[in-house]
Amino acid sequence: MELHLIRHPRPAVEPGICYGQHDVGLAECPAAVAARLRPLLPPDYALYASPLARARLLAEELGTPLLDARLKEMHFGDWEGRSFAAIGPAIDAWAADPLGFRAPGGESARELAARALDWLAELQQAAPAQPVVVVAHGGPLRVLAGHLLGLPAERWLGLDFQCGQATRLDLESWGTTLRWFNR
Repeated sequence: MELHLIRHPRPAVEPGICYGQHDVGLAECPAAVAARLRPLLPPDYALYASPLARARLLAEELGTPLLDARLKEMHFGDWEGRSFAAIGPAIDAWAADPLGFRAPGGESARELAARALDWLAELQQAAPAQPVVVVAHGGPLRVLAGHLLGLPAERWLGLDFQCGQATRLDLESWGTTLRWFNR
């Protein structure tokens, strides 16, 4: 299976703000980002997206997406919309346990991974004949790519998906090939 992972366009958020599942606007035009990405994509594909506006709007410029909440960004609960400076030393607990820490009212990276991998298992079971394009967020894209490339979960944060960029993975019976990253 040919799998294209696209991170949403740059959000209209001040630097240092925790936004997670907070539905923020875009600082880039989704039509312009789609026009730039379209030549990288196959002519025909199945399209999936997070229902959050920053991913959905780009996906709608690329076609008619199947929206799936399992592709949403990590939920930061009470931290959403707050500056990291205002959150203060609680961030130290997150840094000490990046996979297991859960912000008050939110979810952990392990919980995000479980839902993203559930989506992937369902996709792989369906065995689509056509290429697949996913428009989502840095968190779930790290999970999908890291898992498919056989990286330990602790290394997934090193996969730095850039806003408005596409990555291609080819999934074969013997494993996954990273064809290109952040184009």
